[in-house]
Amino acid sequence: MGLCEPYDANSQPGRQELVTGMDQALRNYLVVTGGYWAFTLTDGAIRMLVVLYFHLLGYSPLQVAMLFLFYEFFGIVTNLVGGWLGARIGLNRTMNIGMAMQVCALLALTVPDSWLSVGYVMAAQALSGIAKDLNKMSAKASVKAINSSADDSQSGTTSLFKWVALLTGSKNALKGLGFFIGAGLLQWLSFRGGLTALAVMLFTVLLATLWMLPSGVGQMKSKPKFTQVFSTIKAVNILSAARFFLFGSRDVWFVVGLPVFLYEKLGWDFYKVGGFLALWVIGYGIVQALSPRLLRQHHPGGTSARYWAFILALIPAGMAFALQQGLPADSVIILGLVLFGIVFAINSAIHSYLILAYSSHDKVAMNVGFYYMSNAGGRLVGTVLSGWLYQNFGLEGCLWWSFAFVLLAGLISFALPQYHT
Repeated sequence: MGLCEPYDANSQPGRQELVTGMDQALRNYLVVTGGYWAFTLTDGAIRMLVVLYFHLLGYSPLQVAMLFLFYEFFGIVTNLVGGWLGARIGLNRTMNIGMAMQVCALLALTVPDSWLSVGYVMAAQALSGIAKDLNKMSAKASVKAINSSADDSQSGTTSLFKWVALLTGSKNALKGLGFFIGAGLLQWLSFRGGLTALAVMLFTVLLATLWMLPSGVGQMKSKPKFTQVFSTIKAVNILSAARFFLFGSRDVWFVVGLPVFLYEKLGWDFYKVGGFLALWVIGYGIVQALSPRLLRQHHPGGTSARYWAFILALIPAGMAFALQQGLPADSVIILGLVLFGIVFAINSAIHSYLILAYSSHDKVAMNVGFYYMSNAGGRLVGTVLSGWLYQNFGLEGCLWWSFAFVLLAGLISFALPQYHT
């Protein structure tokens, strides 16, 4: 080497190794995202297939909604156990287990109508709920593990927020698209034909991810004990409590109260209700994916979480007040849903980033599992309250409880640290 040449004998291989590592991380991220997308399409489609088909069989909207009760309940257990399992065997394996269980859940509903009792369908939906939460926990925790190669730089923290926002936002948009696919499959291939087509598609994706993903993603070096599933990190526990009330605030009026109100009070037919909610979920997912650009923040903290929670609380309160004052219900619902979807998506994106930011690489699976256990608990409570509140107090009662839940989420967020712990 000449004296005038820059000394880079050691730095050049380092740069090459970094580029190779980043390329591999991006490849793994795309595989995880693709698998999550495929699963999400089946998750939205199976929900719409069940909703429409059992409506055609004569079930009331409230009865149809209650078919998904076990779907939400088992999410609590799954997220708690799933994070521990992912830390022991690797996140790619728990993701694939979730896909395999969803294939079984889809095929379980292809039996003759005489088998499709309420208990049988609830059991099949429980299996689907377990599969969904295994897949979601694995995919989101994998983002932290895959992104670890860049975390020593500013670009690492920036890409983490972008990657998790894109993964979560695109998931919600595709779930809305899955509603349309489910309705289309019911019309084109019938109930059982549609379920079979979804099962074949997901099984093909399962085989592809088994082949393409490296083993051991997110696996802890030491095997954690089951007693370690409960987080000892203060920020994670506080964020999980805020998450419980945030998602309870959505489902307390969205799961039962809203669709029944649109169907019974506004006279919308079932297909219009399903299509409208599908479009709302797609729009919500797009906003969530764009949240880093909308917020112009590389790494939001506790201040962002409570600020946006308090803004969100104003929307259900304003909707409830407007309905009680006799303003046109269709205008109040449509405008309120648009505003709620935008602000809720930003809230959810901030939470999804913070849980990864607050977690160390070796414990991310267990922390994410614990966090989504709280998420599932909020959804379960919201689902049950939605039916009870609507029956006794109407949609206005559901919206006032939504306001109270968001307010609690904002107040809890005062205890969140501004920066990563």
